[in-house]
Amino acid sequence: MPAAPDTLPDDIEALKALLRHRDDELQQLRDTVSTLEQALSVRSLEIEQLKLQLAKLRRMQFGRKSEKLDRQIEQLETRLEDLLAEEGEHPVDAAVSAPTLTTPRPARQPLPAHLPREDRVLEPEEQDCPSCGGKLKPLGEDVSEQLDLIDAAFKVIRHIRRKKVCACCDVIVQAPAPSRPIERGIAAPGLLAHILVSKFADHQPLYRQSAIYARAGVDLDRSTMARWIGACGALLRPLVEALRRYVLAPGKVHADDTPMPVLAPGNGQTKTGRLWVYVRDDRNSGSAAPPAVWFAYSPNRQGQHPQSHLAQFSGVLQADAFAGYNEVYADGRIREAACMAHYPECFFIRSSMHEATVRRRSMAGA
Repeated sequence: MPAAPDTLPDDIEALKALLRHRDDELQQLRDTVSTLEQALSVRSLEIEQLKLQLAKLRRMQFGRKSEKLDRQIEQLETRLEDLLAEEGEHPVDAAVSAPTLTTPRPARQPLPAHLPREDRVLEPEEQDCPSCGGKLKPLGEDVSEQLDLIDAAFKVIRHIRRKKVCACCDVIVQAPAPSRPIERGIAAPGLLAHILVSKFADHQPLYRQSAIYARAGVDLDRSTMARWIGACGALLRPLVEALRRYVLAPGKVHADDTPMPVLAPGNGQTKTGRLWVYVRDDRNSGSAAPPAVWFAYSPNRQGQHPQSHLAQFSGVLQADAFAGYNEVYADGRIREAACMAHYPECFFIRSSMHEATVRRRSMAGA
């Protein structure tokens, strides 16, 4: 924020120091803009490359049937959806993104006229003019539309914001616009929930969902839905963080990990990722606190992941004998409690490690 002229110092050295400080701040802003432009450029280039690969594979697919080709196309489609979702999750100012984004966004089409409409009329709360107390009279209305999915049927919800004007002083009053999950977005909460559940719970990629909705006469572009998913991810992040704090709050947590196949676009196969599970459940000890589970994903099973997940945790960790937990117990901040199912295994592995250490030290001393 620029300083007022009467607040600037009269001393020349102080003015020079102030200018140097402003130059440093300006350079930091330039570096940030440059970093954002580079990231956007890389992502835009990858999106263009994926679209070219998809176009080539679809030309190869025409006229013949190949399961391998279909699988490769599906993997590339999934990766493209992930990149478009990242754009929706991290919106960038138009002044920064305009020079680097080469992929045009699809133009917003008017909502289909054949869909049923539900009008929700919002009247101003004021009965009289808030300025002079005069009588209000109708002036007009603003109408905005949202596309929702209710009971597997599309419906357009029209928010009609009636206006009133004072007959005495011409002051206009109007009800505020209702909040939306995505700013200026046409998707209502029900539609967003349906898209998310279909993709992540029902394993329906967005390009398939787009074809399904087209049969109902609604054109929803895959890239638009991908950006909606990214925006929903940003909306849900505080909830996920609150769940993490709740699970790790009592000072005792159960932990385990499980493998999960993850698509590796371009390789024609899947790789193995890991889903780390942290559970809070003290019902057996008489606690009335509700149980909860926090999941964290990682691309591999390296010990750095539980170390990062439990960096702010202190207390008792009940887990198996996975060696990646060793560093977690090193400073004594977290105490180990082997679970009953794995206790013999844990005891055997810990005992073997201890004996090996003792033997190694004895040989070194000899």
